[in-house]
Amino acid sequence: MKQLTSQIEIDKKWMRLALRFARTAKARGEVPVGALIVENESQKILGWGYNKKEKLQTSLAHAEMIAIHRACKKINNWRLENCTLYVTLEPCVMCAGAILQSRIKRVVYGADDKKGGAVKSLYELLEDHRLNHWCLIENGIYADKSSEYLKSFFKHLRSIKKKSPFELN
Repeated sequence: MKQLTSQIEIDKKWMRLALRFARTAKARGEVPVGALIVENESQKILGWGYNKKEKLQTSLAHAEMIAIHRACKKINNWRLENCTLYVTLEPCVMCAGAILQSRIKRVVYGADDKKGGAVKSLYELLEDHRLNHWCLIENGIYADKSSEYLKSFFKHLRSIKKKSPFELN
């Protein structure tokens, strides 16, 4: 008899992969956020991404935006209705808008973003029933690990700035 996998086990599996993407971003000097989009029934990855704002020099290059773009291209459809987005950090307003526009069914994220989060922390855009679409939300999966990556990244940046002070000529 085949054992059924619980939703939390599935979510943890995919969040571990999102954390790997976050580590890749960190290794490349980007804010360590990773994301992927999984089709719910087949459990196949449709899109993935990590922050590339520095490399691409665009404010649009958030992990979620890249994952959404790749998923839509893969299925040749802007609707991701039966999908889950896994992301290591609570989506911002821009990403929440893209999530709503692409009709993603579920969003699972790790760390809260107290300064820019648009899912629970500052706004609750993905559950706002005044809008024409809303999402199921699961938060806090591997929140400590996601938060640790972010804190160590920004601590490292601050230490670099202290070592090379700005000089006036």
